[in-house]
Amino acid sequence: MNLPLPHAMHRAIRPAAIASAALLLLAATTLSVPAPAHAAAPQVRTQAPGYYRMMLGQFEVTALSDGTATIPLDKLLTRTSPTQVERLLGDAYLQPKTETSVNAFLINTGSQLLLVDTGAGRLFGPTVAGRLVKSLRAAGYQPEDIDVVLLTHIHGDHSCGLTVDGQAVFPNAVVRVDRHDHDFWLNEQNKERVDASHHHGFAEAAAAFAPYIAKGRVQPFEPGAELLPGIRALATHGHTPGHTFYEVQSQGQRLLLWGDLIHAKDVQFPQPGVTIRFDVDDARAAQQRQQALRTAAREGTLIGAAHISFPGLGRVRPAGKGYLWVPVNYSLDGLKE
Repeated sequence: MNLPLPHAMHRAIRPAAIASAALLLLAATTLSVPAPAHAAAPQVRTQAPGYYRMMLGQFEVTALSDGTATIPLDKLLTRTSPTQVERLLGDAYLQPKTETSVNAFLINTGSQLLLVDTGAGRLFGPTVAGRLVKSLRAAGYQPEDIDVVLLTHIHGDHSCGLTVDGQAVFPNAVVRVDRHDHDFWLNEQNKERVDASHHHGFAEAAAAFAPYIAKGRVQPFEPGAELLPGIRALATHGHTPGHTFYEVQSQGQRLLLWGDLIHAKDVQFPQPGVTIRFDVDDARAAQQRQQALRTAAREGTLIGAAHISFPGLGRVRPAGKGYLWVPVNYSLDGLKE
């Protein structure tokens, strides 16, 4: 039943209704005011130490990043033109000055720990490359753990990481390198046999090898030598007089470590005849590259490369008149969590 309220009662209700409405409006206004902003978290701007691990049969293989170096490929690549280099790099969304990976590879055979190449050390200063030891430690190993260092060749970004401030970085390691590179770069008299642009390599080699030579820890090998069970050196002379691939095999699985066969993937895969000023014998280096790419594409061999974007592991397939790099699929297979 709805009965009319007395007039006085209407007057009593009106102020209460107004007060309630005011409270609701205040609450709504309070909720709509944004909370005071907190200061943004500072940018970190560091990269994680670089390592990527995989199993090759019973061998544990770890790609280690020494960082990157930015180089002017339009000025360094030869047997081509700057215009052609710029076009091919542009197809990969890269500039002529390209940030290039410097990779090394760690092989744990279960009985020995081998490091293939050592990175640049402090050759390029404190901010370029020089991160291999940090990556090695992040991967669970210490420099003192390395039993053998295998050098694909003696060039600063592969061998200067042997030594820092005159001290051996890998004090318990034996250093193995092809006899031709050993005899060439560690003999100052050979300077006159090469262009002046290569002369700095002799002093760099002398400094890098000094503490190992002093302790009798440098052991040159002959081309094609089997260095350890499952590890064999393959002569690919040209880039340097003793440039070497390392063939790694375990339980029927095969990995080929290429060293400096490739410096500019996006140029040299489509055009394998393109060379670089770092080549001591560019004609022979081009021949080695063409043969290696042809064989890798035919056999589907797993490749580890020093200057292909980290981790530098992948395979090769034909593409038109050239080749295409196919990076490994990211995998945790065979690894412990």
